[in-house]
Amino acid sequence: MCKEKNKTILPLTFFPKKYDDKCLVSTDILLSLYEDMLLGRSFEDMCAQMYYRGKMFGFVHLYNGQEAVSTGVIKLLKDEDYVCSTYRDHVHAISKGVETKHIMSELFGKETGCSKGRGGSMHIFSSKHNFLGGFAFIGEGIPIAIGSSFQSVYRKEVFNDIKDLNVTVCFFGDGTTNNGQFFECLNMAVLWKLPIIFVVENNQWAIGMAHHRSTSLPEIHKKAQVFGLPGFEVDGMDVLAVRQVAEKAIIRARLGNGPTLIETLTYRFRGHSLADPDELRSRQEKNAWLVRDPIKNIKQYIINSSLVSSDVLKNIEIKVKKNIENSVNFALSSPEPDVKELKKYLFAED
Repeated sequence: MCKEKNKTILPLTFFPKKYDDKCLVSTDILLSLYEDMLLGRSFEDMCAQMYYRGKMFGFVHLYNGQEAVSTGVIKLLKDEDYVCSTYRDHVHAISKGVETKHIMSELFGKETGCSKGRGGSMHIFSSKHNFLGGFAFIGEGIPIAIGSSFQSVYRKEVFNDIKDLNVTVCFFGDGTTNNGQFFECLNMAVLWKLPIIFVVENNQWAIGMAHHRSTSLPEIHKKAQVFGLPGFEVDGMDVLAVRQVAEKAIIRARLGNGPTLIETLTYRFRGHSLADPDELRSRQEKNAWLVRDPIKNIKQYIINSSLVSSDVLKNIEIKVKKNIENSVNFALSSPEPDVKELKKYLFAED
């Protein structure tokens, strides 16, 4: 179902065994995917710098290494679609369109933050962008995503909304798939044929527990069979592979054919959080995944295919760098929340 048009069209041959040769992607799309992933990585790297300089407090969980998942799925969505995240939520928000300066300000606890400085790293939220928030407890966001997808069906069936169904994408990690909310919500999603996509970011580790040691069935996508929804496993280090699978799932959901479970096999390059010394994973394991860096690989693919000049990629990198610098300057210059308004956002206001 790839109908994107541009002067240069290439088959998806990044990982030939997993791609549909008939599916095409344009040069413009490739460059936009590269820019989004690079923006996410650069943002997280800057977060690490700011954290160790004492500009951020509490726990900060970075997304380095998993960018292909966020970009591959979210950049296919419409503005009206919804995204529900986890405590590793900064990059999901960026892919959904939330400005980096408002996310950085939130991490600094400033009034100009997307949650007015009250949420912090694990609670990025933006109603404007239909970004339903990050959630500190694993599995906590899945019921929220179920509610979001249910209201889309409700509007269609009860209020006779003529628009297409809005799709909800719910991200969570491999550790969450052993929790009750996961199974209960899969059941409800199939029962009500909800337009929701469950995206498992299987980065192989649930904090300090290796995935294969914590579950009786390590292949998470197979758990979908029990509830009667499609389950797919995809290379989560390859943005084009993720995009191809996600596109089919989104179309299926929007047409009212129900949910899909996508297990993306990925890896986080940093520790669980910036407070984690990351001593449990072997150097050999880390190096094996580092050579599959999704950003370096897509850049190399663009270069090897001679799609654009090196100046084009350089300009993208300069643009991203300026964006990140501006976000930090904006956060540093933004005001602190007024202590008199400490309770202002606890309850809904008329």
